[in-house]
Amino acid sequence: MEIQTWTFIIVGITFALYIGIAIWSRASSTKEFYVAGGGVSPLANGLATAADWMSAASFLGMAGIIAFSGYDGSVYLMGWTGGYVLLALLLAPYLRKFGKFTVPDFIGDRYYSNVARTVAVIAALFVSFTYVAGQMRGVGVVFSRFLDVEVNTGVYIGMAVVLFYAFLGGMKGITYTQVAQYCVLIFAFMVPAIFISIMATGNPIPQLGFGSAGEDGVFLLDKLDGLMTELGFTAYTDGTKSTTDVFFITAALMLGTAGLPHVIIRFFTVPKVRDARKSAGYALLFIAILYTTAPAIAVFARTNLMETVEDTPYQEIPSWFTKWEDTGLIAWTDKNGDGKIQYLPGSAIEGKKPMFVQGKGTHGQRKISNASNTANELYVDRDITVLANPEIAGLPNWIIALVAAGGLAAALSTAAGLLLVISTSISHDLIKKQFAPDISDKKELLIARLAAVLAVVVAGYFGIHPPGFVASVVALAFGLAASSFFPAIVMGIFSKRMNREGAITGMIAGLVITTYYIARFKLGWIGDSETSTANDWWFGISPEGFGTVGMLVNFAIALVVSRFYAAPPESVQEIVENIRIPSGAGEAIEH
Repeated sequence: MEIQTWTFIIVGITFALYIGIAIWSRASSTKEFYVAGGGVSPLANGLATAADWMSAASFLGMAGIIAFSGYDGSVYLMGWTGGYVLLALLLAPYLRKFGKFTVPDFIGDRYYSNVARTVAVIAALFVSFTYVAGQMRGVGVVFSRFLDVEVNTGVYIGMAVVLFYAFLGGMKGITYTQVAQYCVLIFAFMVPAIFISIMATGNPIPQLGFGSAGEDGVFLLDKLDGLMTELGFTAYTDGTKSTTDVFFITAALMLGTAGLPHVIIRFFTVPKVRDARKSAGYALLFIAILYTTAPAIAVFARTNLMETVEDTPYQEIPSWFTKWEDTGLIAWTDKNGDGKIQYLPGSAIEGKKPMFVQGKGTHGQRKISNASNTANELYVDRDITVLANPEIAGLPNWIIALVAAGGLAAALSTAAGLLLVISTSISHDLIKKQFAPDISDKKELLIARLAAVLAVVVAGYFGIHPPGFVASVVALAFGLAASSFFPAIVMGIFSKRMNREGAITGMIAGLVITTYYIARFKLGWIGDSETSTANDWWFGISPEGFGTVGMLVNFAIALVVSRFYAAPPESVQEIVENIRIPSGAGEAIEH
């Protein structure tokens, strides 16, 4: 069968499964909508947490960014993995013991202030909408290639599906849907990796295969280094980023992980604190399967791409190339007139993506209007690395379709978690806690569902107009989380002296300076974006790493300001003391 037929079958089956689970597990109360009733088992929560965590950035974006950045891309692997360990060990059990529904709920009660709660809601919305943009872009990329629809149409389809089970089931429906989505995405990620590893090196374990030698006796990494340096690229195993920037990006990703509201809320869905620890351990194991495989897929994909495409006449190019060309996610322009594809350093086009014009070129290629003046003739969108790799390697059509279903599962699972954070922030933390404390459970549930509808519409807009590649967009969300939530949560747990004035001022300062830096140097909304370069970065720190600076600013200002005001009330200090006591940790405290 054709790839498209296989895709319709596999994606259709998985979507029917997700919708069926949502109907079976629909929420009937706010507690079920917010935290799945608090009765999810540690194993199920571990699977759901892994799916929530491994978004389109992990499934599609991380291998892509490692494939095209080489050694420099390892910061994403280190930051996201280390961040989850930090979250599981340092924060999750304490937050679960606190016994609240959301992160803004924790901050509002811990800092005895609705102003603090509101600032936390704003930060949660900033983080969630930035993060969900990457997920919706991932959905659009998958649909545009494998279901033969426009990227925008793909985003609309994804919006409809995720809205259905987020609207109907809330956290209860999302949790059990994410269990199924993890099974789909990990199977889809590993099957082609194992096949390609066997084909390239004879080793069925991808984590070992990409460090092994092929049939010619040459180690795969040495071969890739040779291919890249021969064409003028930096060796794959050499880095170009400064040590400072690597450190700050890694730290921003780690600390941002520990402040991500859609991951933290997962630990509120289990019955006991010890269950939160168990589910964190399960999730780490499930996450490690994908994260240790991603570097292998990156190496396989970059090697296959360079060997297949470089110096190949366009008229002899495999069919996968022209099919991806139709999506606008890969493009070739014949700058030297020889009819062959030259893949060299430098941008092939001006701008973020090719601008196609009507008609065909001399060799039958799609014509683009914004070619740059570099020698490079090939534009490849990083986000197609995982999706195109099985096609480039010549794997069976059912595997190619399976990868498409996995990409959708990864994107939709995280998008659902983020949309729930957005809806609960509005319905619970703003409406219920501040404007209408006497609202009935039924009305609060209705508001939460209406907020989910609004969130999906905004998320769709960001998916159609994303500020960059999936992984880089998500990295910005981590920076915003690190600069706003992380200090407030850490000091809320471990410092009885931290008061509301310090926490509020710190969160605002960290969020504002990080947002300004991203708006100026990443989005180009402030200053002269056309002349701004990496040389203009403050201290040589990229926008993806500036969240660490924002976090340091948050800590510093919070600690200084807190000393000018009175310590928290005795009742709040007792709460802080209680959530750190190991004994009696079986249940969440009531207060």
